[in-house]
Amino acid sequence: MIRKNSLQAWVLAVRPKTLSASATPVFVACALAYRSGYFQWKPALICLVFAVLAQIVSNLANDYFDYKKGSDKDDRLGPPRAVAEGWIAPRTMLTVTLGLLAADCALGLTLIYYGGWFLTGVGLLIAVFVLAYSGGPYPLAYHGWGDVCVLIFFGIVPVGFTYYVQALQWPLSATICGMAVGLTIINILVANNFRDRFTDREADKRTSIVIFGETFGQRFYLINGWLAVIACQYFWLENSGLAAILPLFYLPFHYRTWAEMVRIGQGKDLVAILGKTARNVLIFGVLLSLGLLLSR
Repeated sequence: MIRKNSLQAWVLAVRPKTLSASATPVFVACALAYRSGYFQWKPALICLVFAVLAQIVSNLANDYFDYKKGSDKDDRLGPPRAVAEGWIAPRTMLTVTLGLLAADCALGLTLIYYGGWFLTGVGLLIAVFVLAYSGGPYPLAYHGWGDVCVLIFFGIVPVGFTYYVQALQWPLSATICGMAVGLTIINILVANNFRDRFTDREADKRTSIVIFGETFGQRFYLINGWLAVIACQYFWLENSGLAAILPLFYLPFHYRTWAEMVRIGQGKDLVAILGKTARNVLIFGVLLSLGLLLSR
């Protein structure tokens, strides 16, 4: 039994198993910066805390807005949501979410010292995305934009700007890394939406899988992993062969998780796929980061 407003309730609302999605892009960007001789631990640490806290805020906002929209019903297959279960009151969830968002914005302002005032606009855009993903008059996740948003805000943006505040430049390699990591992180969303495709349809939450169907979801998941590894082959052009080779060892984990998802098909057993996909993201990030570090 989970007590109302308990630490356990808040930990579950944060969804710690998915936080590899925010930490991994920062690790990869730092490895890329180290390879190029630009690594600075202070802005890197700020970026890490900022990214993880931003995802926590996003997870809490999703918990609140999905409840308000009626998406979290009794027949939901995924992990229990704190507001829907009554563990945290809606007003409390919203207050904490906005408070943490304000704190994260304040932390992000410290990066101006390293990267310039234009980062204020970047931070504002991220803050808007965090809330607009599942809230507001046009929630992006409810209109099929979730996958694109993840690629941009969990891939290209965190990798690119984490590198930028250390090196004051944004090379093609940063974009390649951002796309590669983003493609693996999209699969966390795909696993979630594949599991919830029936209840999402009933709630009029038009994810890409609701729009294009189950077969699309299966193929999309598989292709994303392959494309991530293919993107890493770019590093042959920069004489960083290990950054191209090591990510190949991600593929067996990716394929086994995909095959398990296809075999299960539907039902509560798909809950485990989300955690395994998040694990795979971390494996990919470690392999790519190691390849970059060893290529210096």
